[in-house]
Amino acid sequence: MSKLFIAMFLCNLLIPLVMILAGFLLYKHPPKDINGLIGYRTNWSRKSQETWDFAQVYCGKLWIRIGIILLIVSAIVQIPFAGASEDTIGIMTFVVEMAQLAVIVAAIYPVEKALRKKFDKNGKRYL
Repeated sequence: MSKLFIAMFLCNLLIPLVMILAGFLLYKHPPKDINGLIGYRTNWSRKSQETWDFAQVYCGKLWIRIGIILLIVSAIVQIPFAGASEDTIGIMTFVVEMAQLAVIVAAIYPVEKALRKKFDKNGKRYL
């Protein structure tokens, strides 16, 4: 196993680990006030304080689950490349990281869907 493989293996685990940490922070210590810098920030999440609070917790729980799954899958996917060439390791690293980023972007959809299901267009919770 080359030093490059070990370094790339660890790098490919950073995104899932950051997702788990960020998810935990959003879930357990969400930003209290609606802002443009920290937290899950979309038009729907900033409609009201209630939508903001809901989105932070929902996204946090989702990111924890997704992060754990990505961590396991990313580790397993890399194992067959332990003895591969540097070029192959580089390509594998790129593919894994792009897939991880695609999953992060795709995670917006279930949060937005949940917001639309729970709240009207003005940010008021459906009764």
